[in-house]
Amino acid sequence: QVQLVESGGGLVQAGGSLRLSCAASGRTFSTYGMGWFRQAPGKEREFVAAITWRGVNTFYADSVKGRFTISRDNAKNTVYLQMNSLKPEDTAVYYCAADLHGGSTNLGQYEYWGKGTQVTVSS
Repeated sequence: QVQLVESGGGLVQAGGSLRLSCAASGRTFSTYGMGWFRQAPGKEREFVAAITWRGVNTFYADSVKGRFTISRDNAKNTVYLQMNSLKPEDTAVYYCAADLHGGSTNLGQYEYWGKGTQVTVSS
């Protein structure tokens, strides 16, 4: 079992930055991959970024590449999403998730999910 709790969301103006955190507990954090997903009102949940268990490999959606950075601190059992140059279309609930098989862009591969944190970007 893995428990995930996101934090760091909020309201920011376009062009601004936020850093999301996701604290994990339960299974040994360094043994699984982590991902960030988001869901805007009326839209399906979509992949944002992922990182493998040791942090060697990272993956990004084209829409956030060059603006968002995923990282992890295995000593703190935490994964981060640094979001820069935010746009109104980044507004969504952001979820972190755990992939026991290593880290993927595929939403269906993630077994555990947090409850999400709201990010709102004003124009």
